[in-house]
Amino acid sequence: MSGREFFVTRYQELGWKYEDVKQRQAIRMNSINAKEETVSKRLGSLGIELEKIPFLESGYWISKSKFSVGATSEYLLGLYSIQEAAAQIPVALFTEPRDRVVLDACAAPGGKTVQLADSMQNTGVIIALDIEKRRLAAVCNHLERCHVKNTIVYHMDARNASKLKLSFDRILLDVPCSGNFVTDEYWFRKRTVKDVKRNARLQRQILAEATKVLENDGEIVYATCSLEPEENELNIDWAIKNLSLQTEKFKCHGEKALTSVFGKNLDSSIEHCRRIWPGQTQGFFVCKLKKRGLAR
Repeated sequence: MSGREFFVTRYQELGWKYEDVKQRQAIRMNSINAKEETVSKRLGSLGIELEKIPFLESGYWISKSKFSVGATSEYLLGLYSIQEAAAQIPVALFTEPRDRVVLDACAAPGGKTVQLADSMQNTGVIIALDIEKRRLAAVCNHLERCHVKNTIVYHMDARNASKLKLSFDRILLDVPCSGNFVTDEYWFRKRTVKDVKRNARLQRQILAEATKVLENDGEIVYATCSLEPEENELNIDWAIKNLSLQTEKFKCHGEKALTSVFGKNLDSSIEHCRRIWPGQTQGFFVCKLKKRGLAR
């Protein structure tokens, strides 16, 4: 069985029938730099047609553009960011992020870091980490372009976050993952279950370290752009059973996460998480966590 056949059959077993999809390009307005209406009008005058994304606060589809939306003065001024629609969801799940101490544990290339700063209105402080030094240049460039003032960037493995000797009110875990076929045309050729399991182990290590530095009333938002349950529902089931974490209810685009995977029944509260199958967006998974006994 080829890699494509294996994964397509797997998705069908999980309840989704594979189809070829092409994600729509999306942008997110940066409210710390300009009002949405102002940016929309400026882009409209350039011939860029926008369509509001119904499940996002500041997200827009690019309906029509004769040139790259990364080549405008408005983009260079940080008035908006080019950010895939599903990728805009995780940061939006945090409760009252302003004036908080926030950890972005796997920050590169920086899109969600900028979104965090925007949601915080440049208040509080963000500690942004990434293990790959070469990718930190992209993070810093993104932060500078968007006039972010509340972020400190470290070259650090998220599995060593406790070495910072800090505790955090909010932690974003946009963890390294296997990705999905929507964003990589060669995905089926490259990926194996062995890759998925290796990534899942890494993700659990990051989750465990994040729990150590989470304040008692803090929140973790866990996210991947993987469709594989090992990296999503099975990891959250493990976290509930081993890290004294508990899922929180929230509303967002997507379906309830799976509570039965390949014949294995998982903690019923995992249905609070959201699984986003490919369509207008890429595939995605998001979950909001608090320490057990403190979740609302």
